[in-house]
Amino acid sequence: MTIERRAASLELRANGRRLSGYAATFGTEARINDFTETISPGAFRKTLASGADVLALVDHDAGRVLARTKSSTLRLSEDNRGLAFDLDVPDTTYGRDILELVQRNDAGGMSFGFIASDERWDGDHRILNSVDLREISVVSAHPAYSQTVVQARARPRSFPLVAARRRFLDIVR
Repeated sequence: MTIERRAASLELRANGRRLSGYAATFGTEARINDFTETISPGAFRKTLASGADVLALVDHDAGRVLARTKSSTLRLSEDNRGLAFDLDVPDTTYGRDILELVQRNDAGGMSFGFIASDERWDGDHRILNSVDLREISVVSAHPAYSQTVVQARARPRSFPLVAARRRFLDIVR
């Protein structure tokens, strides 16, 4: 089975060194090549109940792990809207880059990688009833599910170390 990936301009917020929002929404139609697709409520229930180790990545790149459920740095849940996430961003180059992109509202959206375990076709419309979720990703490009919005919730207040670095940079300039 091939892992499929779907991207969307979903709600994404930065709060300090945390990102939160929705990696997928239910009932939102997306155009995928020559068909449309929607996700049914409860589609992620089996994965979440299984305790599987789901990763949070940058642009689906396994070399840029932001968080994972195994270490509790990624928290996933389903509600009536979709697959909600909350993750602790690492203090790495790509972690800082992602925070900046989200705060500037330059991130393209969220995406998720999955294997369909229960799907139904109605003509050229695919309905995902259950999926084996492998990863979620912050994406910098164009989303597949364009009906949602990516936002930065709040720019973190300046911490003493950050303020000291800013003063140093102002002096150097």
